[in-house]
Order: sequence, then structure tokens, then C-alpha cells
Amino acid sequence: MKLLTLCILTLSSVLTWSQAGPIDFQSNGFGANWLWTTFENGSNPALEIVANPDPSGINLSSTVAKFTAQVNGAPWAGFESVHGQGIGVFNLTAANCQIKMMVYKSVISPVGLKFATPAGGSTGEILVSNTLVNQWEELTFNFSAVINAPTSTGIDQIIVFPDFAQRSDNNICYIDNIKFNNQDGSQNLAPMVAAPTPTYPTAAVIALFSNPYNEVTVDTWQAPWSQAQVTDLLIQGNDTKRYSSMNFVGIETVGPNILDLSEMTHFRIDYWTANMNPFKVKLVDFGNDGQYAGGDDSESELSFQPVAQTWNTLEIPLTQFTNLNSLSHFAQLILSGEPVGTGVVFIDNVLFFNENLSSVETLNSADFQVFPNPSQEIIHIRAAQEMRQLQVLNTQGQCLLEMAVNGHEMTINAHTLAPGTYWLLLEMADGNHSALKPIMID
Repeated sequence: MKLLTLCILTLSSVLTWSQAGPIDFQSNGFGANWLWTTFENGSNPALEIVANPDPSGINLSSTVAKFTAQVNGAPWAGFESVHGQGIGVFNLTAANCQIKMMVYKSVISPVGLKFATPAGGSTGEILVSNTLVNQWEELTFNFSAVINAPTSTGIDQIIVFPDFAQRSDNNICYIDNIKFNNQDGSQNLAPMVAAPTPTYPTAAVIALFSNPYNEVTVDTWQAPWSQAQVTDLLIQGNDTKRYSSMNFVGIETVGPNILDLSEMTHFRIDYWTANMNPFKVKLVDFGNDGQYAGGDDSESELSFQPVAQTWNTLEIPLTQFTNLNSLSHFAQLILSGEPVGTGVVFIDNVLFFNENLSSVETLNSADFQVFPNPSQEIIHIRAAQEMRQLQVLNTQGQCLLEMAVNGHEMTINAHTLAPGTYWLLLEMADGNHSALKPIMID
């Protein structure tokens, strides 16, 4: 995947990338956090992100952009994004050449829109006048005539002229929801509630991203070769990740952080999307050498059809990833889907778990102590509650040893066990509590 993507980046001049949008000026969307530059507008005050002056009509957005066209400014005063930031890099095609923009203005006058390339070439502005005053109105800008022009390729900047006219006063202009004709606005939707909380015991889980658990170290949630943008946010106080402008994204645990998942049985992820279908999950194992493209890599991808605008929980048996040779050197999780370049997905609870060990309660370490750990033979166990029974399980959940217990402390001799990882399953005398803890035998 890395090598392929690097080739894609190298050949970007002949590919059509997708523009970020809709530009809705919402805190969790596009535009509000971009760096905008104003020009030819008197003292050039900064573009403002403000409350919607009229959220009761056709525009329900909570925040919009405000531009005050000053009387001493030029007719072509406006604002523009920074080259190479925000909107991304894309080509104008038949699929995206119709651009819609909502405006709310104190006067009737032309509104201008154009795009530019890194070298400074532009499509030239298209002017469309609003017909309403102090009301939201949606204008359409048709760039189909310049699709084949050199300046329609590799665009990386948007330029807006809110009041392209001579003025006798300062004119207030609000701009919102700039969207391309392959964008239906669903990219702006977001979950109102947090993802469901997993209830697996701690000892049965290796978590990459999930609030209830101690998380392993993840090198990156957006590898350099990804084609997506990631934003960290809170939903009802719960950590969540939002991927937008989605083609694919690489999540990596490489080098010293490579993971041994050979004892896990399932992969879990919660995801929410309003516009992606399908949603794809790929697992990549780097093989025994632990290196990418070392000759023993393996990967496997599964595709899912989500229910839109609700949290989808996947608990995937790892056996379904049929092309994986092993998961003892897990290094990459790759998420992808359609529509390419405009998909938005929220994710939470990215983890692996062992189904055979997920039905018991894990007590706090202060309530259930095992020492020494690792052990060569003799294992001491101490519990805050009175114990009734102890089982020693292998990583498949099979019972190897079982013994009755009476009291708060006990000692077992594990000399019959081969070196490796095992699980101690302890039942308490009250019959209501059980506990699970891993033990290493040297």
C-alpha cells in the first residue's frame, strides 16, 4: 500500500483529486479553521466566523463567514484560502464544476468566485448576483467552460469576491455552504451521541483507541501516505476520531510498537457515517522480519455496508481475514470506502479482544495479585475476597488445571506448564464475582 500510494502522489499531475467540502464554516467541518487572507478591502480586516444571522430559513448552519466590504475597498475586494491548505488539490471536471454558495447580503450586487493553481494561474472569476436582501439565497457558479483549460488542473486555492461592485457604504456579506455538485451536504452531519461502550474485561483486550482501556502506542492515526484528514474531537465527553475527504487512511504500529495479536480472536471498531458505503477494513501483518515489503508481509480486507447515521459496531472474527498469514507482527490498519475523496467517517473503540476470555470480570490489581509474574514455577495468589476455585487456561480458553481454594491466599506449582502465556480464572466464594489475570511462565 505504501509503495502504491507513493506512486499515486508522484503522478498527481495526471490524477483528479477531490476538493475538501462543503465549506460550511462549522467547527467540525471545513473553512472555520482554515487560514483566510483578505485583500483590496481598505484596511483588510480578517474574515470573521460568526453566528448565522438567520438560521430559520433555508440555511440552518450555526456559524457562517462574515465579510464587510468596506466603502474604501476595491470592487474586487474579497478573501482567499492559502495555497496548498484547506481545500486540498483537485481538478475541475464535469463531476464538480457546478459550485453552489449561500449568501446573505445587505445589498444586491454580483458575487464572484474563482480558483487558482500553485503557480498563480486562475480560472478567472465567475460573477453571479444575489436577488434578495437580508435573506439567505443559494447562487450557482458554472465552471464547465474552463474544464479543459490548463488552470483547471492542480487547483489548490479558492477565492471569493462577496461584493464585486462600487460602494457608497460598507456592505455586510455573509457566506456559507460552498459545495461542489458531487457534494450533497452529508459530509457535515455528525453523531449526536457517543459510540457504545465496550464491556470486555481489561485482560481480554488490546486497545488502540478506546476510553475504557489502557491504549497501546500507535505511531500515527494518519500515515503520510494516507488520503484523508483526521480530526480529534469529543462526543458527549468521549474521545472520537473524524476522518474526512476520505479515500484511505493508514493507522500504524510499527518498529518497536509492532503488535503481537496472536492471542486475540476478534477485531472491534465502532463507526458512524452519513455518506460512505461501503466501509472497508484492512489488516496488515509485516511478517517475522517486522519490516514492510520484507517478502513475508500479508494483508486482508473486508467490506461492510453501514447503516447510515447511526453507530455501527463490528466484532469481526480474525479468521474472516483469510489472506493473513499471521497476526504476530501486526503493523497497519487501513480504513477506506466510497465515495472516494468525499467520505466522512467517525470511529471509536478500535481494539482487539479474545472472545474466550471476555465473559468474566477483571478485578483491580489491588484486589487480585499474582506474583512473581513472569514465574518459572511457583505462583503466589492473593485476593481481597475469599476464593473458591482457580482455573489455569491457555490462550484458547481451554482449562489445563483446576483446583478448589479456601481462603484469601494460595500457591500453585506450574512445573507441568510449558513456557508461554496463560490466564488465571478465579471464582470468589460469594458466587457473584470472578477475575481474570494473565501469567507468563518462563
